[in-house]
Amino acid sequence: MIKSELVQVIADKNPHLYQRDVENIVNAILDEITAALARGDRVELRGFGAFSVKNRPARIGRNPRTGDRVEVAEKWVPFFRTGKELRQRLNAGRQ
Repeated sequence: MIKSELVQVIADKNPHLYQRDVENIVNAILDEITAALARGDRVELRGFGAFSVKNRPARIGRNPRTGDRVEVAEKWVPFFRTGKELRQRLNAGRQ
């Protein structure tokens, strides 16, 4: 599902809201999650999961085409861990 599909589903389930308002709400939520991660904070949505940021230290990599050594800089990457309720709902029909 892409963001525009999410906005459409929410708008369809809430006919009293304009689609542009739903889009603004979805964008505001995603912007706040992004801003919190950029500050290094953890974002937890109970039952869904938790977003956090992990550090990947600098290392020496390898160019797969030439085999040459390449320095890879340190970077921060987003990390998502699913919540217990989400895992249970995903696995409920698979047993």
